[in-house]
Amino acid sequence: MRVQASQRVRPCAVCGTFYPGGERELRRGIEAMFGPSKPAPRRVVGLIAPHAGYAYSGPTAARGYALLRGAQYEAVVVVSPSHREYFDGVCVFGGAAYETPLGRMPVHEALREELLRAMPSAHMGDEGHRAEHAVEVQLPFLQAALGDVPFLPVVVGDQSPEVCRELGDALALLAANHDLLLVASTDLSHFYPSATARTLDDVMIADVRAADHEKLMAHLEDRTTEACGGGPAVAVIRALAKGGVRGMEILEHRTSGDVTGDHASVVGYLSAAAYA
Repeated sequence: MRVQASQRVRPCAVCGTFYPGGERELRRGIEAMFGPSKPAPRRVVGLIAPHAGYAYSGPTAARGYALLRGAQYEAVVVVSPSHREYFDGVCVFGGAAYETPLGRMPVHEALREELLRAMPSAHMGDEGHRAEHAVEVQLPFLQAALGDVPFLPVVVGDQSPEVCRELGDALALLAANHDLLLVASTDLSHFYPSATARTLDDVMIADVRAADHEKLMAHLEDRTTEACGGGPAVAVIRALAKGGVRGMEILEHRTSGDVTGDHASVVGYLSAAAYA
């Protein structure tokens, strides 16, 4: 049975704050962050990217997205945490598209149906999508790198191990049947002194490098590491591992202190790529 979705378009919620609100300025800024063209060593099938304001984490995110230029995918799945709303399971956007200053990114309806069938705790709606920035800030990078690619926005409301594993298994099933790029949207530790933040972040970086979703989930649970989108990262890495990925390349790790010069209270940012 086909799910019933509306034709609503979600307008950008954080354009003009997290990133430029004008098309020309935004495109020019992203191209500057991409820098000279450098092809990926192999086909990129997964990314971990930060979701703070572009002034803070944009260059780190761009390290991953720049690898996508010239590639083609059937669709991109963006998995993010929910910062403003709590809900059970995960919520897939029920509208037709997200809008940014670079245009509209259409939702891949067939993928949405498949995910809802594959994951009992997933539902379709607006929860976690209304004002959430963690999906939205990824989209201009995708639009600049890939053009008019359809996508599936998935927001995790309950980052329990059970939900993250169930989502990872569902994403693995989708990736086995479609040519997908999987993106986990997450920042790392929040508001620690720089030295403490780097200690916490190093644990997650090691788990990501090894593509070890079970260790990452355990370290998030015992607070050996911290990440606001740790659950989405676990789910995406689990799906990638089931598809044969045995490790990820760490492209960049930095903190907000590297931008502001204030190292007393920082947020960590990570960019990593998985290759086929």
